[in-house]
Amino acid sequence: MNRKYKLYLASLIAMLLSVVSLSASEPTREVVSLNEGWQFYPLAATESAAAEYVSLPHTWQDDLGDYGKGISEYNYTKSLDIPECWRNKRLFLRFGGVQSVADVFVNGSYVGSHKGGFTAFTLEITSKVKFGAKNYLRVVVSNGYRNDLLPLSSDMDLTGGIYRGVELMVTPQNIISPLHYSTDGVYVVQQDVSKNSATGVVRCYLSATSVDHASLTMRIVGPDGYEVDRRVVRATKLASQRVVDIPFEIAHPQLWSPATPQMYSVEVVMDDGAVRDMITVKTGLRSVAVSDANRLTINGVECEVRGVNYAHDRKGCGMAVGVSDVEEDFAAICDMGANAIRSLSGPHSALLYDMCDKEGVLSWVDIPFTRAPFANTDICYYPSAAIRNSGFEQLEEIVYQNYNHPSIVMWGLYSLVKQPGEDVVGYVYELNDRAHAIDPSRMTVACSNSDGDINFITDLIVLRQDVGLYKGLVDDVAVWCQQLKDPRWAHMRYAVCYGEEGNITHMADRVERATRGTRHLPERRQRYMHERYAANIEAEGNFWGVWLDNMFDYASARRPYNLNQSGMVGYDHTTKKDAYYLYRAKWNDEDVTLHIANRRQREYRDTLCVFDIYSSSGEPVVVVDGDTVAVRRVARAHYSADSVVVRSEATIEAYDSLGVRSDKIKVRYVK
Repeated sequence: MNRKYKLYLASLIAMLLSVVSLSASEPTREVVSLNEGWQFYPLAATESAAAEYVSLPHTWQDDLGDYGKGISEYNYTKSLDIPECWRNKRLFLRFGGVQSVADVFVNGSYVGSHKGGFTAFTLEITSKVKFGAKNYLRVVVSNGYRNDLLPLSSDMDLTGGIYRGVELMVTPQNIISPLHYSTDGVYVVQQDVSKNSATGVVRCYLSATSVDHASLTMRIVGPDGYEVDRRVVRATKLASQRVVDIPFEIAHPQLWSPATPQMYSVEVVMDDGAVRDMITVKTGLRSVAVSDANRLTINGVECEVRGVNYAHDRKGCGMAVGVSDVEEDFAAICDMGANAIRSLSGPHSALLYDMCDKEGVLSWVDIPFTRAPFANTDICYYPSAAIRNSGFEQLEEIVYQNYNHPSIVMWGLYSLVKQPGEDVVGYVYELNDRAHAIDPSRMTVACSNSDGDINFITDLIVLRQDVGLYKGLVDDVAVWCQQLKDPRWAHMRYAVCYGEEGNITHMADRVERATRGTRHLPERRQRYMHERYAANIEAEGNFWGVWLDNMFDYASARRPYNLNQSGMVGYDHTTKKDAYYLYRAKWNDEDVTLHIANRRQREYRDTLCVFDIYSSSGEPVVVVDGDTVAVRRVARAHYSADSVVVRSEATIEAYDSLGVRSDKIKVRYVK
């Protein structure tokens, strides 16, 4: 047999072995969706008098103004047939998210509770069910403000309900545990990752009820489908829960990065000698750091972070968003050219981070330790054991439930918190230590509008600025950028976050400074603020990232119109504001952008008008009623026609230099 044929045969055998799953036997787990057929009624009412049938996800506050009418408590009830053939199985209920507190009962017996609206939880119900009979499930849900649960203060409405899906999980007796923070029970702990090798452990949480030992087989399959590592270990002294670490080593790994989002599959099989239980998770191998030049690096390569804050609700459904809603939002974020997403106050569903993993979009996930930015009398922290533990517990749930997502590169520990008289700084130190102890592979971050020690705790800091919005000039942000270059701040790893509200129906003949609490929120002022901030930060800034607040408008009962209107896109998640096209022109390198700004204002009270154009392909050609007019460059991708005369009616047309895009508006002069 010649050498060439031997190599071919060896390659073929390796390929065949790599695609043979360890789970060749029949699946031993069943997962049943429980999203249909719920009865919903107020806690104080009787079921027969007030119940209505609903499907999950569901919220009782899905329209603007509902949240401001008061917070409530409701029952969700459902009947459930449990077949006799499941008698030797274990049964678990997994809730994807309940806002904000849930108490769960099966057949009238209390099963357990969960506090915290942004994380999943799992409860075992094996001992509570009746096999071969109809069973009854009841969930009491409350979204009331409490003094033992973060957040104590929030700009965002936390609409109550079972706003994510519910599953019934049926498993063997001896399993990889779903009870460790409601995860799959398998964590890929990366310890040393480089282009030459990746090492670490696959940490497995086991739960056994009928055996004292079992074998574990771990198998890692690379992005190309080839097996890159396989280990077999024996787990002994199994109790109700046991942790086993299985080491792994991969030579010349295919690293995950925004440019090359390569994913590995990690399969773990637990064999008790009679039945197998299997879990498969996906992850990416990468290292995250920040350079001395204040640049975020992925695998040692600098990454320009163009991020957006992303709230949790939308018009017509509140926080009970569906799969298609998340997919549409993600598409809009990517279309604008953003490459990073910050999940405000808590994680979104796993679907979002799966998409980020696949497409190479970076993620930052907050814990719900926040404060409404305009409410100076708000309390955001009590130095009580209940509140402290609430923060610790929610941090642990968030980290563990999202541990294997390579796109998540930092954990957010607070947002805009400040409270004279209480040691918030000391608590942030404790949160920071806890986050690093759980997950040393990622950095911590916070968003701050305060001065002082609180800005020097987390690995990264994002400075929330409103320079020039209420006093001074918007261009004063350039002075602030210069001040940050002082050698005294050389050790601070800082980024910037900014935003301004804008209502597309509010018009203004000129840009005027905002006043706090104003109900007049012209889109023109929002656009101008973003134009000047973006231009000055591009010229003067030295930030590891820029974060826009916010991608979409979101419900806020504490604001005029029950809405925070700082989004690049409206509350319908469809209507794109001028600011959206400004950043699309600056950030989207794949598609041509050409947009005439201030297009919703069709009437002008001056005959001499200024029209701003956003163009990603260089200086546009601007034509007014058939005549070409002069255009000047204001900043990158931003141009202006400064001297357009409108005597009665005029048609403004713009053409990009590539001949790909054109835009047109019609305006008229009104005395």
